[in-house]
Amino acid sequence: MSNARNPLAGVLRWSLGDLTITVMNDGYLQGSLDLVTGIPRDEAGALQAAGFRAQDPRITLNAFLITGPGRKPLLIDSGMGSFGGPTLGRVPAALQAAGVAPESIETVLLTHLHPDHAGGLLAGDGVAAYPNAELVVHADEAAHWLDDGALARAPEEAKPYFDMARKATAPYAGRLRTMTGGTVAPGIEAIPLPGHTPGHTGYRITSGDASLLMWADIVHLPAIQFKQPEAGMVFDTDGDQARAVRRRMLDMVASDRTFVAGAHLEFPALGYVARDGAAYSFVPELWVAAQ
Repeated sequence: MSNARNPLAGVLRWSLGDLTITVMNDGYLQGSLDLVTGIPRDEAGALQAAGFRAQDPRITLNAFLITGPGRKPLLIDSGMGSFGGPTLGRVPAALQAAGVAPESIETVLLTHLHPDHAGGLLAGDGVAAYPNAELVVHADEAAHWLDDGALARAPEEAKPYFDMARKATAPYAGRLRTMTGGTVAPGIEAIPLPGHTPGHTGYRITSGDASLLMWADIVHLPAIQFKQPEAGMVFDTDGDQARAVRRRMLDMVASDRTFVAGAHLEFPALGYVARDGAAYSFVPELWVAAQ
């Protein structure tokens, strides 16, 4: 009998030079084609069908753990935590499976402050899940979500997202560092990718000759957005900018044969982007047990 309602932790370790990148699946968000913008709904549905994906898409959610000699564990994003339903919130189990205690995490690099990326910062009501961690987030992201004036100006339908961002980060008062790009930790460079949110940020991780670009939310729905980069999401703060950044990133990583990972690429979320006519396709990295 299937035990899909009680899944094992989704964890994959990958060697990157002297570092270990552990991909941790937080679960999935149940979506619909109503979330897709920029292209007709029937085109989005046809692309989902051509990719053997359901018309009501499941959006994968991943966070990333970085460990290595002489450094304390570091997280990129934290998952949804208790802000989502029963299909989400699995990062704590993944961390346990990886043998890493939450109190050992020294830094949490946030790609942005949407709840599926920052909600896991809380272990309970007002309790920090990572009690010894410093949060690092782009200055434009903090200014957008955490400023009282920005909250007052926000449309009513958006205010719950502001409230969730503020609630998730509140236990880390005094331990939140803002940046605008550049080196944020040894071997890790912040890459601003605005559009999805004002301070949306990717992270390039480098060790020796090896590197990995974690591009955050450049792609939410792989079956749709690789084939049609004009497709956006209703969650995009600036849809035009998000589309322009997606087109630029897909062109760059395909040209440079960059090793990439993504918060919403289907687990284990590691691979390459190839040109496919006027569009693109995702080529998963080959998983081998020796890694």
